[in-house]
Amino acid sequence: MNEINCPAPAKLNLFLHVIGRRSDGYHLLETVFRFVDYGDIVHLRLRHDERIVRVHPLAGVPEEQDLCVRAARLLQQTAAVSLGVEISLDKRLPMGGGLGGGSSDAASVLLGLNRLWRLNWPRERLQTLALQLGADVPVFVFGQSAFAQGIGEQLQAVTLSPAWYLVLVPPVHVSTPKIFAHQQLTRDSKSIRITDFSEAAQLLGLTRNDLQAVACLEYPVVAEYLAWLNQYAPARMTGSGACVFAEFADEMQAQKVYALLPGNMRGFVARGMDRHPLYDLAK
Repeated sequence: MNEINCPAPAKLNLFLHVIGRRSDGYHLLETVFRFVDYGDIVHLRLRHDERIVRVHPLAGVPEEQDLCVRAARLLQQTAAVSLGVEISLDKRLPMGGGLGGGSSDAASVLLGLNRLWRLNWPRERLQTLALQLGADVPVFVFGQSAFAQGIGEQLQAVTLSPAWYLVLVPPVHVSTPKIFAHQQLTRDSKSIRITDFSEAAQLLGLTRNDLQAVACLEYPVVAEYLAWLNQYAPARMTGSGACVFAEFADEMQAQKVYALLPGNMRGFVARGMDRHPLYDLAK
């Protein structure tokens, strides 16, 4: 195998509670991650030298900050690999959107190179490495719907009901550090301690995204998109924003609301996935 095309799906935070803060400044979270069948595609082509080559620059992202490049270099260094790779990216997920685009891309690089370089690393080892790239990267390597604790790295698989989502993409790049540093962010939500989120899903009214109010305050367009979507179904922001979503029982219902979207708004309809499409690339 000389090349591999790796889907990099978006994630939604079905809820996100901030329950505290560590001494190093990282926030302690509780959230449920769910993948959807919409995202980027990472193309990896094997090189027989040690070069990590980014084929097409990503606008506004220097190579040393590109998570795909960083993931490849980290795995190459840690695994002491003498091979390289050419990386190209079909980018659909917005940056600063709360859909985990960069994190998903990085995880797909790790999973794809695990196969392309014939490393056969176990999933847990890849997850440990993924955490060095960002708090959201491990869940994409974990590869299943998950209840997450800690800074997002303590993961427990959960079973979720089938669902479709209408995701709206406000025209704004939200700064995650700005949201987490905001003085009005509440950091004292009570721990949920979910063991079976399929039951807890019935208690949707008791969950929320603690970052949403702050994001709406700093980026009013997020509040506008939420207000529009809330006319048709309970809407919520994912991650630190800016994207917002609503859940529907089937595709027809989601598409019906999507068809009503004003011409100046952008979004997409996607199906919830129980497993990452690259799940089988690690054991």
